[in-house]
Amino acid sequence: MNKHGYMPDPEKIKEILDVVSEKVPGLLEKLSDILYGENQAEKYGKAVATFYNELKETGMDKEQIFELTREYMSTLNLGGMMVKWKKFGEHHEDWGKEIGKNIKDRIRRGKEEE
Repeated sequence: MNKHGYMPDPEKIKEILDVVSEKVPGLLEKLSDILYGENQAEKYGKAVATFYNELKETGMDKEQIFELTREYMSTLNLGGMMVKWKKFGEHHEDWGKEIGKNIKDRIRRGKEEE
């Protein structure tokens, strides 16, 4: 039940989930094309090459240039960012548990006040 005292219609929920399962794969495919298509790959390569060349012109040693370029590349890569966020989330799992506990406490207090 929600705060208005009624349960959503299971048929409506099923309809919504059917539409979502029908639409999401197409949206993900389009997003993948936008992020990883030929045009994007060309832009990505040019951006990395420009970054690398700019560092090279400063006179840094090759190891520093390689490391900084690698880090720069990871900031341009959605998949890489998602992996980092996953690792961050695993590392800070207790934060999520604490947030969940706080939310549950607020909900419980809200019900007590009604």
